[in-house]
Amino acid sequence: MSSNLSPLIAPGKIVLTYDDYCALPNDRNRYEILDGELSVTPAPATKHQIALGNLYRILSIHVVANRIGRLLLAPTDLILAATTVVQPDLIFIASDRSQVVTLRGVEGAPTLVVEILSPTTQTNDRQMKAQLYAKYAVPHYWIIDPDKETLQAYALAGTQYNLVSQAQSGDPFTTTAVFPGLSFQISDLWA
Repeated sequence: MSSNLSPLIAPGKIVLTYDDYCALPNDRNRYEILDGELSVTPAPATKHQIALGNLYRILSIHVVANRIGRLLLAPTDLILAATTVVQPDLIFIASDRSQVVTLRGVEGAPTLVVEILSPTTQTNDRQMKAQLYAKYAVPHYWIIDPDKETLQAYALAGTQYNLVSQAQSGDPFTTTAVFPGLSFQISDLWA
């Protein structure tokens, strides 16, 4: 037997792309590609969806009244690279970044990405996705924890996020960096 035979399977990790993502079945699962790796999660729980709906309503009133950009809800593809396609719970694109909104989704860094934690997504949202959003220069990242009833706001500083504001139920949340003049009670997210 010859020792010059090539292996039938090339070594290394399989890296998925946007084209692979588009070929996935439409079976109501939530698919994302995180730096070339497939992530599949179940639909969010009701408390997650209530928080998302309430946050969208609060932000939408402010965004529309001040004509400062556009809000998009999941499922919207955020295409950060051919090998990184995610579906954040909420995306805000300020007017100065409007060119990233295309027919396929959002292609490039939006102004703000919001992830609402679920038991099945908590680790990815706090680690892998935070690293990817920083890598692709998303300026602001919010994490909402429905179980702890908290909102943590992060701002990009170089290649990582710094916590700039945190609030829990009963506290007001004010953000001047992303939505100047906006303030709301964190408990309004769970109403």
